[in-house]
Amino acid sequence: MMRMPVAAVLLMTLSAAASAQDLPAGKPIRVVVATGAGGTSDVFMRVLGDEYHRRFGRPFVVENRAGGGMNIGGRACAEAPNDGSTICHLPNATLSYNQFLYKKLPYDPESFEPITNPFFNTQLLVVSTALGVKTLDELVALSKARPGTLSYAVPSEPLSVFMDWWRTRTGADLVRVPFKGGGDSVSGMLSGATPVAFFGIGNWLPHLAAGTVHPLAVDGEHRSPLVPDVPTVRELGYTADMTRTYFGIVAPPGTPRPIIMRFYEQIAAIGRDPEFRRKRVVEVGLEPVFDTPGEFARYLQEDRLRAGRIVKATGVAPL
Repeated sequence: MMRMPVAAVLLMTLSAAASAQDLPAGKPIRVVVATGAGGTSDVFMRVLGDEYHRRFGRPFVVENRAGGGMNIGGRACAEAPNDGSTICHLPNATLSYNQFLYKKLPYDPESFEPITNPFFNTQLLVVSTALGVKTLDELVALSKARPGTLSYAVPSEPLSVFMDWWRTRTGADLVRVPFKGGGDSVSGMLSGATPVAFFGIGNWLPHLAAGTVHPLAVDGEHRSPLVPDVPTVRELGYTADMTRTYFGIVAPPGTPRPIIMRFYEQIAAIGRDPEFRRKRVVEVGLEPVFDTPGEFARYLQEDRLRAGRIVKATGVAPL
């Protein structure tokens, strides 16, 4: 194999560093989001973009590429230019799970360049108050009284596995519908089309306050401080492996390391700001992380191993 001359390697390194530092001020950054408008990822990247624009002079232009099991967003990110003009906010489905759920993907999940995982997203199981149920046991009874008529939405495989376990254990008769995004699922809940849903707590906070939805359970090992009276799935008897829900900020494959580090340093600076952290992360039901590119890369490796075990345990055949 031919080795590049040291001078050429040095020139490429310096060029990459220059490109990271000399990106034109004011030029918009395209942000590929794998979920629909109004969901947790969409809202977070818009508020992050506002602060990024204020501090660093470059606005975010959010591009929602929802659908396809969150593979459409993955493909859009994989095919985007790797010159610092595009970053992506992709969920654990795209980054970890889908490689085990599909025989062929239009992207390589391990080819994305990790920048940071800004947060873990607490997931909340809710029902429309129009159903008149206050507990999971009451939901089971209603579903049996109205077989095949109640539908639910979940955004990720771990939550789908939990719902399958719960339905098998209790005999609940609910039908899963495709999940396109948090905004779509909130609309489905409020219209009565999909009166049961299990996804990001931030989507539900105003509706909890308004009394239009009722909480039944949260994922994770601990109760959420935003809904301290709501039990975890562990408290309900679920002992199987679960993975956290997150939306990682990554760059298209091949994005130079100096650009990755530049984005990380700028985004992490926003994430360390106490007011932003409190108002835009903690108070909307998110658990702040903002890890380094190296830490996020290692987390992704571990998460993919867990995802593989969970999918294998379900016996789900790849599509």
